[in-house]
Amino acid sequence: MQDRKARVAVIGAGPSGLYAAAALLASGEPVSVEVLDRLPAPYGLVRYGVAPDHLKMKSVIRVLRTPFDPAHVEFLGGVRVGEGGIGLDVLREHFHAIVHATGSSIDRTLGVPGEELANSFGSGAFVSWYCGHPDVTGLDPALDHPGVAVVGAGNVALDVARVLVKTAEEMAGTDVPDPVLDALRVSAVRDVHVLIRRGPQHVRFTPAELRQVGELAGADVIVHDDGLLAADIDEPEDKRQRQNLTMLTGWAARGSDGVTAAPRRVHLRFLRSPVRLLGDGGRVSGVVVERNRIDADGRVVGTGEQETLEVGLVVRAIGYSAEPVPGLPFDARTGTVPNEGGRIVRDGVPVPGAYVTGWIKRGPTGVIGTNKGDAAETVAALLADLPSLPTPAHPEPEALRAALTAHGIRPVDWTAWLRLDAEEVRRGGTRGAERVKIAELAAMLEAAHGVPTR
Repeated sequence: MQDRKARVAVIGAGPSGLYAAAALLASGEPVSVEVLDRLPAPYGLVRYGVAPDHLKMKSVIRVLRTPFDPAHVEFLGGVRVGEGGIGLDVLREHFHAIVHATGSSIDRTLGVPGEELANSFGSGAFVSWYCGHPDVTGLDPALDHPGVAVVGAGNVALDVARVLVKTAEEMAGTDVPDPVLDALRVSAVRDVHVLIRRGPQHVRFTPAELRQVGELAGADVIVHDDGLLAADIDEPEDKRQRQNLTMLTGWAARGSDGVTAAPRRVHLRFLRSPVRLLGDGGRVSGVVVERNRIDADGRVVGTGEQETLEVGLVVRAIGYSAEPVPGLPFDARTGTVPNEGGRIVRDGVPVPGAYVTGWIKRGPTGVIGTNKGDAAETVAALLADLPSLPTPAHPEPEALRAALTAHGIRPVDWTAWLRLDAEEVRRGGTRGAERVKIAELAAMLEAAHGVPTR
Protein backbone atom coordinates (compact mmCIF):
# COMPACT_ATOMS: atom_id res chain seq x y z
CA MET A 1 0.00 0.00 0.00
CA GLN A 2 1.34 3.43 -0.89
CA ASP A 3 1.56 6.32 1.59
CA ARG A 4 -1.57 7.92 0.16
CA LYS A 5 -4.95 7.05 1.63
CA ALA A 6 -6.67 3.91 0.47
CA ARG A 7 -9.92 4.73 -1.28
CA VAL A 8 -12.96 2.74 -0.16
CA ALA A 9 -16.36 2.78 -1.83
CA VAL A 10 -19.44 1.78 0.15
CA ILE A 11 -22.32 0.92 -2.18
CA GLY A 12 -25.57 1.56 -0.33
CA ALA A 13 -26.41 4.47 1.98
CA GLY A 14 -28.71 2.53 4.30
CA PRO A 15 -27.88 1.60 7.91
CA SER A 16 -25.49 -1.22 6.99
CA GLY A 17 -23.50 0.96 4.59
CA LEU A 18 -23.40 3.98 6.89
CA TYR A 19 -22.37 1.95 9.92
CA ALA A 20 -19.52 0.60 7.77
CA ALA A 21 -18.54 4.14 6.73
CA ALA A 22 -18.58 5.26 10.37
CA ALA A 23 -16.42 2.30 11.42
CA LEU A 24 -13.90 3.07 8.69
CA LEU A 25 -13.80 6.69 9.78
CA ALA A 26 -13.39 5.79 13.46
CA SER A 27 -10.56 3.35 12.76
CA GLY A 28 -7.96 6.08 12.37
CA GLU A 29 -6.49 4.18 9.44
CA PRO A 30 -5.42 6.09 6.28
CA VAL A 31 -8.62 5.60 4.28
CA SER A 32 -10.95 7.91 2.40
CA VAL A 33 -14.56 6.82 2.08
CA GLU A 34 -17.20 7.54 -0.54
CA VAL A 35 -20.76 6.28 -0.10
CA LEU A 36 -22.64 5.62 -3.33
CA ASP A 37 -26.38 5.10 -3.59
CA ARG A 38 -28.66 4.82 -6.59
CA LEU A 39 -31.17 7.18 -4.94
CA PRO A 40 -30.64 10.91 -4.39
CA ALA A 41 -31.40 10.51 -0.67
CA PRO A 42 -29.43 8.60 1.98
CA TYR A 43 -30.59 6.36 4.87
CA GLY A 44 -32.07 3.49 2.86
CA LEU A 45 -34.35 1.30 4.96
CA VAL A 46 -34.73 3.93 7.68
CA ARG A 47 -36.14 6.39 5.14
CA TYR A 48 -38.06 3.90 3.01
CA GLY A 49 -38.85 0.95 5.27
CA VAL A 50 -39.60 2.30 8.74
CA ALA A 51 -43.29 3.16 9.09
CA PRO A 52 -44.00 6.91 8.81
CA ASP A 53 -45.54 7.07 12.29
CA HIS A 54 -42.49 5.48 13.94
CA LEU A 55 -40.84 8.81 14.62
CA LYS A 56 -38.68 7.51 17.46
CA MET A 57 -37.25 4.75 15.30
CA LYS A 58 -36.48 7.24 12.54
CA SER A 59 -34.41 9.28 14.99
CA VAL A 60 -31.51 6.88 14.33
CA ILE A 61 -30.85 9.11 11.31
CA ARG A 62 -29.05 11.46 13.69
CA VAL A 63 -26.49 8.70 14.21
CA LEU A 64 -26.34 7.58 10.60
CA ARG A 65 -25.58 11.05 9.26
CA THR A 66 -22.54 11.52 11.54
CA PRO A 67 -19.90 10.59 8.93
CA PHE A 68 -21.22 13.27 6.57
CA ASP A 69 -21.45 16.15 9.03
CA PRO A 70 -18.79 17.45 9.12
CA ALA A 71 -17.86 16.11 5.71
CA HIS A 72 -15.43 13.31 6.55
CA VAL A 73 -17.18 10.96 4.15
CA GLU A 74 -18.41 11.88 0.69
CA PHE A 75 -21.94 11.06 -0.45
CA LEU A 76 -22.64 10.36 -4.11
CA GLY A 77 -26.36 9.84 -4.57
CA GLY A 78 -28.14 9.09 -7.82
CA VAL A 79 -25.32 6.71 -8.81
CA ARG A 80 -26.54 3.36 -10.07
CA VAL A 81 -23.90 0.63 -10.09
CA GLY A 82 -24.51 -2.01 -12.73
CA GLU A 83 -27.06 -2.11 -15.54
CA GLY A 84 -28.13 1.39 -16.56
CA GLY A 85 -25.31 3.03 -14.60
CA ILE A 86 -21.62 2.61 -14.03
CA GLY A 87 -20.26 -0.91 -14.17
CA LEU A 88 -18.70 -2.60 -11.18
CA ASP A 89 -15.62 -3.34 -13.28
CA VAL A 90 -15.24 0.40 -13.95
CA LEU A 91 -15.71 1.22 -10.28
CA ARG A 92 -12.94 -1.19 -9.32
CA GLU A 93 -10.51 0.94 -11.33
CA HIS A 94 -11.01 3.79 -8.84
CA PHE A 95 -11.03 2.12 -5.41
CA HIS A 96 -8.76 -0.11 -3.37
CA ALA A 97 -11.80 -1.75 -1.78
CA ILE A 98 -15.55 -1.85 -2.33
CA VAL A 99 -18.06 -2.67 0.42
CA HIS A 100 -21.42 -3.84 -0.93
CA ALA A 101 -24.34 -2.93 1.35
CA THR A 102 -27.28 -3.16 -1.03
CA GLY A 103 -29.64 -5.15 1.18
CA SER A 104 -32.47 -7.51 0.24
CA SER A 105 -35.39 -5.86 -1.51
CA ILE A 106 -37.28 -8.64 -3.31
CA ASP A 107 -40.57 -9.72 -1.73
CA ARG A 108 -40.96 -13.43 -1.17
CA THR A 109 -44.05 -15.01 -2.69
CA LEU A 110 -46.75 -17.15 -1.11
CA GLY A 111 -46.82 -19.60 -4.00
CA VAL A 112 -50.62 -19.83 -4.03
CA PRO A 113 -53.05 -19.50 -6.95
CA GLY A 114 -54.24 -15.96 -7.62
CA GLU A 115 -51.18 -14.25 -6.20
CA GLU A 116 -50.65 -12.48 -9.53
CA LEU A 117 -54.01 -10.68 -9.36
CA ALA A 118 -54.13 -6.91 -9.29
CA ASN A 119 -54.09 -5.38 -5.78
CA SER A 120 -51.95 -8.24 -4.47
CA PHE A 121 -48.64 -6.83 -3.27
CA GLY A 122 -45.55 -7.76 -1.35
CA SER A 123 -44.96 -5.71 1.77
CA GLY A 124 -41.70 -4.36 0.35
CA ALA A 125 -43.55 -2.68 -2.48
CA PHE A 126 -46.51 -1.62 -0.32
CA VAL A 127 -44.36 -0.18 2.47
CA SER A 128 -42.20 1.59 -0.12
CA TRP A 129 -45.37 3.17 -1.49
CA TYR A 130 -46.51 4.74 1.75
CA CYS A 131 -42.89 5.63 2.61
CA GLY A 132 -42.48 7.57 -0.65
CA HIS A 133 -39.91 5.44 -2.49
CA PRO A 134 -39.43 6.77 -6.04
CA ASP A 135 -39.48 3.24 -7.52
CA VAL A 136 -43.15 2.72 -6.64
CA THR A 137 -44.85 6.06 -7.19
CA GLY A 138 -46.99 4.32 -9.80
CA LEU A 139 -48.10 1.49 -7.50
CA ASP A 140 -51.49 3.13 -6.78
CA PRO A 141 -53.10 0.44 -4.56
CA ALA A 142 -56.88 0.56 -4.53
CA LEU A 143 -58.23 1.15 -1.02
CA ASP A 144 -61.86 1.06 -2.12
CA HIS A 145 -62.91 -2.17 -0.37
CA PRO A 146 -63.65 -2.48 3.37
CA GLY A 147 -61.63 -5.71 3.72
CA VAL A 148 -57.85 -6.19 3.56
CA ALA A 149 -55.74 -9.29 4.26
CA VAL A 150 -52.17 -8.96 5.50
CA VAL A 151 -50.18 -12.19 5.62
CA GLY A 152 -47.39 -12.40 8.18
CA ALA A 153 -46.43 -12.71 11.82
CA GLY A 154 -43.79 -10.00 12.11
CA ASN A 155 -43.57 -6.29 12.79
CA VAL A 156 -43.96 -5.37 9.12
CA ALA A 157 -47.39 -7.02 9.03
CA LEU A 158 -48.44 -4.96 12.05
CA ASP A 159 -47.02 -1.79 10.46
CA VAL A 160 -49.11 -2.30 7.34
CA ALA A 161 -52.24 -3.05 9.35
CA ARG A 162 -51.74 -0.02 11.60
CA VAL A 163 -51.18 2.40 8.73
CA LEU A 164 -54.28 1.14 6.92
CA VAL A 165 -56.59 1.63 9.92
CA LYS A 166 -55.29 5.05 10.91
CA THR A 167 -57.13 8.09 9.67
CA ALA A 168 -55.64 10.58 7.25
CA GLU A 169 -55.68 13.14 10.05
CA GLU A 170 -53.50 10.86 12.18
CA MET A 171 -51.08 10.34 9.31
CA ALA A 172 -50.92 13.99 8.25
CA GLY A 173 -48.30 14.71 10.92
CA THR A 174 -45.93 12.13 9.43
CA ASP A 175 -43.69 12.34 6.36
CA VAL A 176 -45.99 10.42 3.97
CA PRO A 177 -46.11 12.04 0.52
CA ASP A 178 -49.22 14.02 -0.32
CA PRO A 179 -50.55 11.46 -2.86
CA VAL A 180 -50.40 8.73 -0.19
CA LEU A 181 -52.22 10.95 2.28
CA ASP A 182 -54.87 11.67 -0.36
CA ALA A 183 -55.36 7.90 -0.87
CA LEU A 184 -55.71 7.32 2.88
CA ARG A 185 -58.18 10.19 3.13
CA VAL A 186 -60.66 8.46 0.81
CA SER A 187 -59.87 4.92 1.99
CA ALA A 188 -62.82 2.57 2.44
CA VAL A 189 -60.80 0.12 4.54
CA ARG A 190 -62.58 -0.93 7.72
CA ASP A 191 -61.37 -4.46 8.54
CA VAL A 192 -57.74 -5.58 8.26
CA HIS A 193 -57.26 -9.33 8.72
CA VAL A 194 -53.73 -10.30 9.76
CA LEU A 195 -53.25 -13.98 8.83
CA ILE A 196 -50.76 -15.74 11.13
CA ARG A 197 -49.91 -19.36 10.37
CA ARG A 198 -48.91 -20.29 13.94
CA GLY A 199 -50.49 -19.77 17.34
CA PRO A 200 -50.41 -16.70 19.62
CA GLN A 201 -47.61 -18.22 21.70
CA HIS A 202 -45.31 -18.30 18.65
CA VAL A 203 -45.52 -14.79 17.21
CA ARG A 204 -42.32 -12.74 16.91
CA PHE A 205 -43.86 -9.28 17.16
CA THR A 206 -41.95 -6.95 19.44
CA PRO A 207 -44.20 -6.13 22.41
CA ALA A 208 -43.90 -2.40 21.67
CA GLU A 209 -45.16 -2.93 18.13
CA LEU A 210 -48.07 -5.08 19.28
CA ARG A 211 -48.95 -2.59 22.02
CA GLN A 212 -49.22 0.21 19.44
CA VAL A 213 -51.95 -1.68 17.61
CA GLY A 214 -53.89 -2.03 20.85
CA GLU A 215 -53.59 1.70 21.56
CA LEU A 216 -55.09 2.92 18.27
CA ALA A 217 -57.74 5.53 18.90
CA GLY A 218 -60.00 4.62 16.00
CA ALA A 219 -59.55 0.85 15.73
CA ASP A 220 -60.20 -2.16 17.92
CA VAL A 221 -58.17 -5.39 17.98
CA ILE A 222 -60.12 -8.62 17.63
CA VAL A 223 -58.32 -11.90 18.39
CA HIS A 224 -59.33 -15.05 16.51
CA ASP A 225 -57.36 -17.88 18.14
CA ASP A 226 -59.76 -20.85 18.19
CA GLY A 227 -59.95 -20.60 21.99
CA LEU A 228 -56.26 -21.28 22.58
CA LEU A 229 -55.74 -18.31 24.89
CA ALA A 230 -58.76 -19.21 27.00
CA ALA A 231 -57.31 -22.73 27.37
CA ASP A 232 -54.33 -21.34 29.32
CA ILE A 233 -51.59 -22.43 26.93
CA ASP A 234 -48.02 -22.91 28.14
CA GLU A 235 -46.01 -19.74 28.49
CA PRO A 236 -43.07 -19.36 26.08
CA GLU A 237 -39.54 -19.15 27.46
CA ASP A 238 -38.83 -15.96 25.51
CA LYS A 239 -39.64 -12.84 27.56
CA ARG A 240 -40.99 -10.87 24.60
CA GLN A 241 -43.28 -13.71 23.59
CA ARG A 242 -44.62 -13.86 27.16
CA GLN A 243 -45.35 -10.13 27.04
CA ASN A 244 -47.15 -10.60 23.73
CA LEU A 245 -49.15 -13.46 25.16
CA THR A 246 -50.28 -11.32 28.11
CA MET A 247 -51.57 -8.61 25.78
CA LEU A 248 -53.25 -11.06 23.45
CA THR A 249 -54.91 -12.88 26.34
CA GLY A 250 -56.36 -9.62 27.62
CA TRP A 251 -57.74 -8.68 24.21
CA ALA A 252 -59.18 -12.16 23.63
CA ALA A 253 -60.93 -12.08 27.01
CA ARG A 254 -62.95 -9.04 25.92
CA GLY A 255 -64.66 -11.17 23.30
CA SER A 256 -66.25 -9.87 20.12
CA ASP A 257 -68.38 -11.05 17.26
CA GLY A 258 -66.52 -8.68 14.95
CA VAL A 259 -68.83 -5.75 15.58
CA THR A 260 -67.27 -3.03 17.71
CA ALA A 261 -67.81 0.61 18.53
CA ALA A 262 -64.62 1.64 16.75
CA PRO A 263 -64.97 2.49 13.06
CA ARG A 264 -62.11 0.17 12.07
CA ARG A 265 -60.82 -3.18 13.26
CA VAL A 266 -57.59 -5.21 13.17
CA HIS A 267 -58.35 -8.92 13.20
CA LEU A 268 -55.49 -11.12 14.41
CA ARG A 269 -56.31 -14.51 12.90
CA PHE A 270 -54.01 -17.16 14.35
CA LEU A 271 -53.49 -20.64 12.89
CA ARG A 272 -54.56 -19.40 9.46
CA SER A 273 -52.83 -19.68 6.09
CA PRO A 274 -53.99 -18.33 2.72
CA VAL A 275 -54.36 -21.10 0.17
CA ARG A 276 -55.91 -19.20 -2.74
CA LEU A 277 -56.64 -15.64 -3.79
CA LEU A 278 -59.98 -15.08 -5.52
CA GLY A 279 -60.41 -12.60 -8.32
CA ASP A 280 -63.10 -10.59 -10.03
CA GLY A 281 -62.21 -8.88 -13.29
CA GLY A 282 -58.54 -9.63 -12.78
CA ARG A 283 -58.42 -8.06 -9.31
CA VAL A 284 -58.42 -9.51 -5.80
CA SER A 285 -61.92 -10.06 -4.43
CA GLY A 286 -61.26 -12.51 -1.63
CA VAL A 287 -58.86 -14.93 0.01
CA VAL A 288 -59.48 -18.56 0.91
CA VAL A 289 -57.94 -19.33 4.29
CA GLU A 290 -57.19 -22.74 5.78
CA ARG A 291 -57.17 -23.41 9.51
CA ASN A 292 -53.97 -24.95 10.84
CA ARG A 293 -52.91 -27.00 13.82
CA ILE A 294 -49.50 -27.56 15.35
CA ASP A 295 -48.52 -31.25 15.46
CA ALA A 296 -46.49 -33.02 18.14
CA ASP A 297 -43.25 -32.08 16.38
CA GLY A 298 -44.14 -28.39 16.31
CA ARG A 299 -44.92 -28.34 12.60
CA VAL A 300 -47.79 -26.41 11.03
CA VAL A 301 -50.33 -28.78 9.51
CA GLY A 302 -53.39 -27.79 7.51
CA THR A 303 -56.70 -29.17 8.78
CA GLY A 304 -58.55 -28.94 5.48
CA GLU A 305 -61.13 -26.61 7.02
CA GLN A 306 -61.42 -23.47 4.94
CA GLU A 307 -63.16 -20.11 5.07
CA THR A 308 -63.34 -17.21 2.65
CA LEU A 309 -62.67 -13.62 3.59
CA GLU A 310 -63.99 -10.88 1.33
CA VAL A 311 -61.08 -8.53 0.75
CA GLY A 312 -60.06 -6.16 -2.02
CA LEU A 313 -56.37 -5.97 -1.14
CA VAL A 314 -53.80 -8.56 -0.07
CA VAL A 315 -50.36 -7.66 1.29
CA ARG A 316 -47.89 -10.44 2.00
CA ALA A 317 -45.31 -9.65 4.69
CA ILE A 318 -43.40 -12.92 4.71
CA GLY A 319 -39.83 -11.77 4.22
CA TYR A 320 -37.39 -10.68 1.55
CA SER A 321 -34.63 -12.00 -0.63
CA ALA A 322 -31.82 -10.32 -2.52
CA GLU A 323 -31.11 -9.80 -6.17
CA PRO A 324 -27.79 -11.07 -7.50
CA VAL A 325 -25.19 -8.33 -7.87
CA PRO A 326 -23.73 -8.47 -11.40
CA GLY A 327 -20.09 -9.38 -11.17
CA LEU A 328 -20.34 -11.00 -7.72
CA PRO A 329 -20.98 -14.62 -6.70
CA PHE A 330 -24.46 -15.26 -5.31
CA ASP A 331 -26.07 -17.99 -3.23
CA ALA A 332 -29.69 -18.16 -4.38
CA ARG A 333 -30.62 -20.47 -1.50
CA THR A 334 -29.69 -17.96 1.21
CA GLY A 335 -30.09 -14.81 -0.90
CA THR A 336 -26.61 -13.68 0.07
CA VAL A 337 -23.20 -13.08 -1.46
CA PRO A 338 -20.88 -15.87 -0.22
CA ASN A 339 -18.47 -14.40 2.30
CA GLU A 340 -16.24 -15.17 5.25
CA GLY A 341 -16.49 -12.50 7.91
CA GLY A 342 -17.47 -9.96 5.25
CA ARG A 343 -14.80 -10.93 2.71
CA ILE A 344 -16.49 -11.97 -0.54
CA VAL A 345 -15.36 -15.44 -1.59
CA ARG A 346 -15.63 -17.09 -4.99
CA ASP A 347 -15.18 -20.86 -5.00
CA GLY A 348 -13.83 -20.56 -1.47
CA VAL A 349 -11.17 -18.00 -2.39
CA PRO A 350 -11.42 -14.36 -1.18
CA VAL A 351 -11.96 -11.80 -3.95
CA PRO A 352 -9.33 -9.06 -3.42
CA GLY A 353 -10.84 -5.75 -2.31
CA ALA A 354 -14.45 -7.00 -2.28
CA TYR A 355 -16.59 -7.01 0.88
CA VAL A 356 -20.22 -7.20 2.00
CA THR A 357 -22.21 -6.06 5.00
CA GLY A 358 -25.88 -6.03 6.02
CA TRP A 359 -28.60 -8.24 4.59
CA ILE A 360 -26.63 -9.05 1.43
CA LYS A 361 -24.04 -10.52 3.82
CA ARG A 362 -26.15 -12.34 6.41
CA GLY A 363 -29.68 -12.47 5.00
CA PRO A 364 -32.74 -10.36 5.95
CA THR A 365 -32.57 -10.82 9.72
CA GLY A 366 -32.10 -8.60 12.76
CA VAL A 367 -33.02 -5.01 13.50
CA ILE A 368 -31.40 -1.74 12.43
CA GLY A 369 -28.85 -1.91 15.25
CA THR A 370 -27.75 -5.40 14.19
CA ASN A 371 -26.00 -3.78 11.25
CA LYS A 372 -23.54 -1.99 13.54
CA GLY A 373 -21.76 -5.11 14.75
CA ASP A 374 -22.08 -6.67 11.31
CA ALA A 375 -20.36 -3.67 9.72
CA ALA A 376 -17.64 -3.67 12.38
CA GLU A 377 -16.73 -7.25 11.48
CA THR A 378 -16.54 -6.44 7.77
CA VAL A 379 -14.50 -3.30 8.33
CA ALA A 380 -12.06 -5.19 10.57
CA ALA A 381 -11.48 -7.66 7.74
CA LEU A 382 -10.99 -4.84 5.23
CA LEU A 383 -8.50 -3.00 7.44
CA ALA A 384 -6.54 -6.18 8.03
CA ASP A 385 -6.27 -6.58 4.25
CA LEU A 386 -5.10 -3.00 3.56
CA PRO A 387 -1.41 -3.82 3.10
CA SER A 388 -2.18 -6.42 0.45
CA LEU A 389 -4.89 -4.64 -1.52
CA PRO A 390 -3.99 -3.95 -5.15
CA THR A 391 -3.64 -0.30 -6.19
CA PRO A 392 -6.47 0.76 -8.55
CA ALA A 393 -5.65 2.07 -12.00
CA HIS A 394 -7.25 5.49 -11.37
CA PRO A 395 -7.16 6.33 -7.63
CA GLU A 396 -7.54 10.10 -8.12
CA PRO A 397 -10.96 11.46 -7.02
CA GLU A 398 -11.29 13.57 -10.18
CA ALA A 399 -10.93 10.41 -12.28
CA LEU A 400 -14.10 8.98 -10.76
CA ARG A 401 -16.00 12.21 -11.43
CA ALA A 402 -14.90 12.04 -15.06
CA ALA A 403 -16.04 8.41 -15.29
CA LEU A 404 -19.47 9.27 -13.84
CA THR A 405 -19.85 12.14 -16.30
CA ALA A 406 -18.91 9.82 -19.15
CA HIS A 407 -21.75 7.51 -18.06
CA GLY A 408 -24.23 10.41 -17.99
CA ILE A 409 -24.39 10.51 -14.19
CA ARG A 410 -24.63 13.77 -12.25
CA PRO A 411 -24.13 12.75 -8.61
CA VAL A 412 -26.12 14.23 -5.75
CA ASP A 413 -23.46 15.23 -3.22
CA TRP A 414 -24.11 16.01 0.44
CA THR A 415 -24.75 19.68 -0.22
CA ALA A 416 -27.29 18.79 -2.89
CA TRP A 417 -28.99 16.31 -0.54
CA LEU A 418 -29.27 19.06 2.07
CA ARG A 419 -31.16 21.18 -0.47
CA LEU A 420 -33.57 18.31 -1.06
CA ASP A 421 -33.82 17.77 2.69
CA ALA A 422 -34.63 21.46 3.22
CA GLU A 423 -37.36 21.35 0.59
CA GLU A 424 -39.00 18.36 2.28
CA VAL A 425 -38.84 20.15 5.63
CA ARG A 426 -40.41 23.23 4.02
CA ARG A 427 -43.28 21.13 2.65
CA GLY A 428 -43.73 19.56 6.07
CA GLY A 429 -44.19 22.99 7.60
CA THR A 430 -47.22 23.63 5.41
CA ARG A 431 -48.84 20.42 6.70
CA GLY A 432 -47.81 20.52 10.33
CA ALA A 433 -45.29 17.70 9.91
CA GLU A 434 -41.54 17.51 10.45
CA ARG A 435 -41.20 16.88 6.72
CA VAL A 436 -43.17 15.66 3.72
CA LYS A 437 -41.26 13.33 1.45
CA ILE A 438 -40.81 14.07 -2.23
CA ALA A 439 -41.37 10.73 -3.94
CA GLU A 440 -41.01 11.48 -7.64
CA LEU A 441 -37.41 11.01 -8.78
CA ALA A 442 -37.44 13.98 -11.16
CA ALA A 443 -38.72 16.29 -8.41
CA MET A 444 -36.10 14.97 -6.00
CA LEU A 445 -33.33 15.76 -8.49
CA GLU A 446 -34.77 19.20 -9.20
CA ALA A 447 -34.78 20.04 -5.51
CA ALA A 448 -31.30 18.58 -4.97
CA HIS A 449 -29.66 20.41 -7.85
CA GLY A 450 -31.30 23.74 -7.08
CA VAL A 451 -33.81 23.79 -9.93
CA PRO A 452 -37.14 25.28 -8.79
CA THR A 453 -39.68 22.55 -8.10
CA ARG A 454 -43.03 22.57 -9.77
